[in-house]
Amino acid sequence: MSIIKHKDQRVGIFIDAQNLYHSAKNLYHARVNFGQVVKEALANRLLTRAIAYVITTEGGEEKGFFEALGKVGIETRTKDLQIFAGGAKKADWDVGLAMDAIKMAPKLDTIIIISGDGDYVPLVEYLKDHGCQVEVVSFGKSTSAKLIESADDFTDLDQNPKRYLLGSRG
Repeated sequence: MSIIKHKDQRVGIFIDAQNLYHSAKNLYHARVNFGQVVKEALANRLLTRAIAYVITTEGGEEKGFFEALGKVGIETRTKDLQIFAGGAKKADWDVGLAMDAIKMAPKLDTIIIISGDGDYVPLVEYLKDHGCQVEVVSFGKSTSAKLIESADDFTDLDQNPKRYLLGSRG
């Protein structure tokens, strides 16, 4: 993949926090250093917005995490964890992330989706058809092959996981 990255590119970063969190936890028994991931993905270009889509729980133990994201310049969009009658849980931001990316696309040159979820393939194709360069950043071992193939560029965090993790034991 041959893409152009220059300092005047207007970049929007959209982070599927649950996807990255679970990938890091399952692959490396560690937490993601979201600030480092965003810094590397940005590659000295002009950040317009960085938004993390996160889930709140009844206990509120994620409050410190949300504050840490804010300190490194990442906005948060929150949604309550849904718990169904049978005990099943759902925490899904796919549509919200996609809608924000589509709404902001006219003001951006590059959109970076930080997720490995193959559900974003139609979004990537739509954004590319509307003139945006689309990059995907995630752990390759848990990333949809179709998502990698559809993006203009893919950054595999598995290539140097220690650089992007906190508390790694793997």
